[in-house]
Amino acid sequence: MKNVDESRSPALSKQSAQVQPLHALVDLAIFLSVMFLVREIKFDSLGFWGYSLFKSITTVGVATLLLYFRKQSWKDLGLLKPGSYKKMLVVAVIILLGTVVSIMIFEMFLRDILFTGTDSASKSNSFSELEGNIPYFFSIIFFVWIESSLEELQDRGFSLNRFESLFTKVPLSTILAVLMQAAIFGFRHSYDFSPRSITTGLIGLVFGAVYVLTGRNLWPLIIAHIVLNTMSMVERI
Repeated sequence: MKNVDESRSPALSKQSAQVQPLHALVDLAIFLSVMFLVREIKFDSLGFWGYSLFKSITTVGVATLLLYFRKQSWKDLGLLKPGSYKKMLVVAVIILLGTVVSIMIFEMFLRDILFTGTDSASKSNSFSELEGNIPYFFSIIFFVWIESSLEELQDRGFSLNRFESLFTKVPLSTILAVLMQAAIFGFRHSYDFSPRSITTGLIGLVFGAVYVLTGRNLWPLIIAHIVLNTMSMVERI
């Protein structure tokens, strides 16, 4: 995976996102500390999605400052105009299909082995207000889309590339980076070893793998994430 598709289109190489391993370590220490510490700041008045946006905006803001300090921008990590909109949509569909297949495999073959007796019907109370409440759905969906976009910036854009720079002298550095960002993505959505953390981690794994294999453009991931979260919200109505 490390040397796949070096001639990317549009012109974006792995090297454009690289920093020195020591710089990557410092950046990750700051970035991850903010990512997890900001979760301890509670603003009940903001509601679930307002609070989620606060956390993501803060974390992405810190990442933006770190990029500026390293003389980089989000374009270096893949936030740039796709070379082909058709390819962008095809990649987004591949991500969605890969996500569905990976979760189906987990649910069919691994869930009962890893989580015997776990209630598969349990759902987060964070979405209880959505049930039967279509006006509420339309009042929050724009915030859901923003949150989806910010998560791709921080998890695939910043986190994956910084882990890759950190492991640059280690064999299979890109694979390690994909696995690390997926594990963090799953953990911070659940904070325990649970079906939710595994399924979310699988989503991060598929998104990260497709990101590095298809040219490191963030837009297909953002589109797929928006579609995935929108479908999840519709399912809860």
